[in-house]
Amino acid sequence: QVQLVESGGGLVQAGGSLRLSCAASGTLFSLNDMAWYRQAPGKQREFVARITWDGRTIYADSVTGRFSISRDTSTNTVYLLVNSLKPEDTAVYYCNRYPPFDNYWAQGTQVTVSS
Repeated sequence: QVQLVESGGGLVQAGGSLRLSCAASGTLFSLNDMAWYRQAPGKQREFVARITWDGRTIYADSVTGRFSISRDTSTNTVYLLVNSLKPEDTAVYYCNRYPPFDNYWAQGTQVTVSS
């Protein structure tokens, strides 16, 4: 059974930072590219950042230069460092494989940015 657990979200002021974590199953982590997605109220879930099996990183235009995705292979954990946060970054953040698999969506972690 695949398990994905996101954590690290919270309420921050505009301009602040958070470090989001995603603990993944070993099989999912090792055999797929991993990514972060987010969903704001009333909007579709969107791609945020991706890290490939060989360590390449790709970002959505809206977060390029502000967010950084990384991974720790020893713990099967994917991280997303979110910097210079803006109110429009407010959303529930999810991790999943890339491309995402619908059955793997977990609870996500809430990031709320106040102005």
